[in-house]
Amino acid sequence: MAVRPTRVGIAGGGTGGHIEPALNLADEVRRRNPETSIVIFGTERGLEVDLVPARGYELTLIPPVPLPRRINRDLFSLPGRLRDSVGEARKVIEATELDVVCGFGGYVSIPVYLAARRSKTPFVVHEANAKPGLANRVGARLTHYVAENYAGSLRHAQRLGCPLRTDISELNRPELRSEARQFFGLKEDLPVLLVFGGSQGAASINQAVWDSVEAVCGAGAQILHAVGARQEDEGLEFRKDSPENYRSLTYIDRMDLAYAAADMALCRSGAMTCAEVAAVGLPAAYIPYPVGNGEQRFNAAPVVAAGGGLLIDDAELNGQVVIEQILPRLTDPQVLRQMGSAAAEYGIRDGAARLADMVFEAGRVA
Repeated sequence: MAVRPTRVGIAGGGTGGHIEPALNLADEVRRRNPETSIVIFGTERGLEVDLVPARGYELTLIPPVPLPRRINRDLFSLPGRLRDSVGEARKVIEATELDVVCGFGGYVSIPVYLAARRSKTPFVVHEANAKPGLANRVGARLTHYVAENYAGSLRHAQRLGCPLRTDISELNRPELRSEARQFFGLKEDLPVLLVFGGSQGAASINQAVWDSVEAVCGAGAQILHAVGARQEDEGLEFRKDSPENYRSLTYIDRMDLAYAAADMALCRSGAMTCAEVAAVGLPAAYIPYPVGNGEQRFNAAPVVAAGGGLLIDDAELNGQVVIEQILPRLTDPQVLRQMGSAAAEYGIRDGAARLADMVFEAGRVA
């Protein structure tokens, strides 16, 4: 008789986009069975060194294997480095007798996928972005258990959504609206534009907001603005002479309350941001990060196509665009309702539960 796995490995490191869904899955697995043993794989180079222990999990380090994008010395040393990293990951898998492993891509995942395959440990691949990275493209070829956040990103994948924190997945925005607005010092009866660009901030988004703040607040709207650590000084300086209905913070710790307080968001379009904003039914203007392989544009495209948001190029964003394209929507309750409904219909709230189901199915022990 098959039983649930009690020893689960999770590989997610490098960026917050890999680590956050990995930790959210870990939380869901532990919520279902607090006795489950969870091993989280990472490298000493990534944000996981700080983020994983902060969430109460122990981090197991293996050597990172970045894949060179051009012919150089690193390319010729790749086979040896990969062999060593796979060997280290396999030692952990076998020593801890893992029943199943789930990977989220990034430098740490390829060695873990290969080690799991060699040790005959079933593994699951989860892809959060619309454009998958190399690690998950390789991993998806080696397992039947493949989950995706965006339909069509990987072959033979099931669209299960992205694992979200419970304070987001269970968020009731209307119910928390009044409490959330009091928390941020916002008025009850005026629409709120939530602006954020990640923990470090986004200079183009910040400048567009600062250039349009008089018009937006003058039209009877409010702005809740997380300016980010990189522009903290500019944010403090601007705050001195800002309109009454403008509220700025360096960073927002309670994103659940920020979503509840808001009527619309102006933000980047990383996979986690798009997943959260759509899941809670918040209309948004998405500004894809202009550096990289363009995955942020692809992340936002489906919810925009569904009617839940609009897409604006970073190079085109300025104060006038905020006034002409965002403000009319922010101040039209009917448009906001339509966009919010479309976003919520596209979004997936229970991605963590769906992915945990797949992990448990893959790891059932006979």
